[in-house]
Amino acid sequence: MNRYAIVEVGGRQWKVEAGTRLQVNRLVAEVGAQHAIGQVLLARDGDHVQVGQPFVAGAQVLCEVLEHPKGPKVISFKYRRRENWRRTVGHRQPLTRLLVKDIQLEGARSDGA
Repeated sequence: MNRYAIVEVGGRQWKVEAGTRLQVNRLVAEVGAQHAIGQVLLARDGDHVQVGQPFVAGAQVLCEVLEHPKGPKVISFKYRRRENWRRTVGHRQPLTRLLVKDIQLEGARSDGA
């Protein structure tokens, strides 16, 4: 069955299917815990497509939290010419890796059932 959803997590939109791995901005959740994403913008189950206004009612995407890594280091360097003034600042974005387990739609049977 061709089931996918477009969800909004951390201000970004993702197209997800069962088994998809996401790397999003840090979520408050323990590693190994289940996380439900309720902001489903569009859901497709076979030939049936639901478009939210703005979200699909009763739809959610169940994910498992895999880990909490940090992103790559980004260096910001500022200087003012002829003033002997310079600043170097590094930043690593805290992230969360998710594994999509299931897409649940209201009135539809889930894949695991």
